[in-house]
Amino acid sequence: MSASVLFDAPGPKAVIRNRVYAVLGTLAILGLLAVTIVRLSDKGHLAPEMWDIFNYAGIRQNIADAILATLKAFGIAAVGSLVLGVLLAVARLSDHKPVRWLATGFIELFRSIPLLITIYAVWVGFLTDYSMWALAVGLSIYNGCVQAEVLRAGVNSVPKGQREAAYALGMSKTQVMTTVLMPQAVRAMLPTIISQLVVTLKDTSLGFIILYPELLQTARLIASNTQVNGMYPYVSTIVVVGAIYVAMCLALSALATWIEKRGRRAKTGIGPAAPAGNAAALGGDAGNAAANTILLGGGDGGAGGAIDKGTGGTGS
Repeated sequence: MSASVLFDAPGPKAVIRNRVYAVLGTLAILGLLAVTIVRLSDKGHLAPEMWDIFNYAGIRQNIADAILATLKAFGIAAVGSLVLGVLLAVARLSDHKPVRWLATGFIELFRSIPLLITIYAVWVGFLTDYSMWALAVGLSIYNGCVQAEVLRAGVNSVPKGQREAAYALGMSKTQVMTTVLMPQAVRAMLPTIISQLVVTLKDTSLGFIILYPELLQTARLIASNTQVNGMYPYVSTIVVVGAIYVAMCLALSALATWIEKRGRRAKTGIGPAAPAGNAAALGGDAGNAAANTILLGGGDGGAGGAIDKGTGGTGS
């Protein structure tokens, strides 16, 4: 049994013990869910009438409008956070100390302030009559600071030799950042960037504090203004709205996975098929095959250097 780099592989007794713990934990969770469902059913929260409210055209239209408002605020905040993140990351990596200190102070300040306070301060102080823009600006500021640190880590992960090679070719600092470092940083940190965008999507629910009619605010209004059998349908509304949030986050994650796979294929690529003459040589002469393999794979030092010069050292 092979051992992992991070921990030793468990032995037979440990495997049995882990399986027992897993079964017991699963049974405990299922039991807790069963008790919760029984209690909600006894109080009437799972009655069919509580779910029939979503068949009303007015409620469906309210939910659709709330989803559109949520996606609108998210779209503005996503673009704003990425643009601000790039600017702050570049400023944080600047050689000028005042610029670097200013960017560092801005990032540390707004990462330390709770997002809810930032949104509320922007709404009260500047955009009282524009709740959507207040929410989008607050989300852009906070998530832009986080994205800046993510991009900075990605830029620092690029091998220094590529930066030095770009300067040796006569490229300016702006060209090195925009054409060499930043594209590779985005590719390397794409999963983290998308994860933060998912957080941004979920944080749009904080718009309820400034009365923006996003999904959570609309759900609260529906549940508190619709009475069924003498009760308010909070449980059914929470379940439906929660399922919508999960669906939107899963869709965004699926989009990120698709983009990442396309980027990986574009980075690795598949070379064109070898000509028939080379294929015959590779199949019939072992010596020529070894030579072609060395030349194509960069096994020889000179050939590797030629390949590096031809490609411009774009590999990371």
